[in-house]
Amino acid sequence: MDPSFFYIGSIHIPAYFTMLSIGFLLAIFLAKRWAAQNSLNSGMMIDFGILMVIFGVAGAKILHIFADGHLYDYINVCIDPSKVDWHVDKLDCKALKGSWDTAKELCHPVNKNCLAWLSGAGFAFYGGLVAAGVFSIWYIKKHKWPAGKIMDMGGWSIMLGLAWGRMGCLLAGCCFGSVTHSHQGVSFPSFSPASRQQWLAGDLPSYRLDSLPVFPTQAYESIAALLIAATAYFVVPRYKKFDGQVFIFSMVSYAIARFLLEFIRMDERGGFLSLSTSQLIAIGMIAVCAYFYKILKTRSKKIITS
Repeated sequence: MDPSFFYIGSIHIPAYFTMLSIGFLLAIFLAKRWAAQNSLNSGMMIDFGILMVIFGVAGAKILHIFADGHLYDYINVCIDPSKVDWHVDKLDCKALKGSWDTAKELCHPVNKNCLAWLSGAGFAFYGGLVAAGVFSIWYIKKHKWPAGKIMDMGGWSIMLGLAWGRMGCLLAGCCFGSVTHSHQGVSFPSFSPASRQQWLAGDLPSYRLDSLPVFPTQAYESIAALLIAATAYFVVPRYKKFDGQVFIFSMVSYAIARFLLEFIRMDERGGFLSLSTSQLIAIGMIAVCAYFYKILKTRSKKIITS
């Protein structure tokens, strides 16, 4: 696991964004090809794909800020850094030029930083999905594209991008699973998010040690997304009864997979009623998809009848 693929001089190229970029570039390329095959403007499809990525990244960052338990830290680091706790040891506190709190045995930032929320870390997929979805509704209506067909195209392209993005998560070490002693366990190196989380939980004496073996939930989700994308691209279109059904299949399949995977994820994230934020959103997504399934199916029957 290495959060950086390579360096250009002193600039490191992050693995997460590299993998995510590859995934979405591939998805946009295939969407452009799909547009040409379906008599749509392929150039506009490229614009659409790029804008979807931009809105997706923005939405993912916003949901992270509000739902993953870091909102007050972002506010306080801008107003009163002494209220922000950095869970690092004394040596790292000195390296970060922070203020060591002997009583609490943790570090506080010294300087205000009102742009900390713009850091490269911290994104929530569902936030990106919702933001990109809202934008796509406006864009599709504006250009009078066939909404159902575009939705179906999104069913496999979104999952394809996610599959690559989760492999980036694996390389970056985020979104890791709970401790396991099975043959599937993966140990992340020292200073990784898993090591830090286990140190805070008292399972490791120091985050300067390799983590205990954990479930590679990033790889599980990547595989699930690839299977959903392949099924949505090659199988479901042969049997679909109406436009939009492929998209509904993909979203429901992902929601179920994500809901189950959340039970073995151990990275820091928000939640309510013993369920994580992603599990609550997954339940809502399935309900919304069931509603749209009923509407689109009824509409298709009326069209066939007429």
